[in-house]
Amino acid sequence: MPMVEQCTDLSGQEGLPGYIRLVSGFMFPQPDGERSWIKERLMSMDPVSYTYVYRMEASNVGLDGSVNVLRLIDYGEDSTIVEWLFEISPVEDATEENIIDYLGFLYKSCINRIEAAIEAASRKK
Repeated sequence: MPMVEQCTDLSGQEGLPGYIRLVSGFMFPQPDGERSWIKERLMSMDPVSYTYVYRMEASNVGLDGSVNVLRLIDYGEDSTIVEWLFEISPVEDATEENIIDYLGFLYKSCINRIEAAIEAASRKK
């Protein structure tokens, strides 16, 4: 995510279930102007189906317990569908529409970064 400033390994091995990392930055604006942070646990990662599942264990943004699934699906003709699913508990003082709009913005930012990385790698070949 472009708004992520720091990603710190906390425990486990990256890419293996149980891996925990702390992500911080300005992903979610805070009333006090502080950086937001999220402690994430990798639940599963399947390189065959290109699927990654993680759970937000703790945060200062109210998304504790939410589960996210990222899946890449071959769409043919050098195209890929990025499927990003999330399951969250209600967030105080937020409407479902506002949450979906904001998470959509975050995920589109990530997808744009993925596309840019793929294009850069293709140009190097």
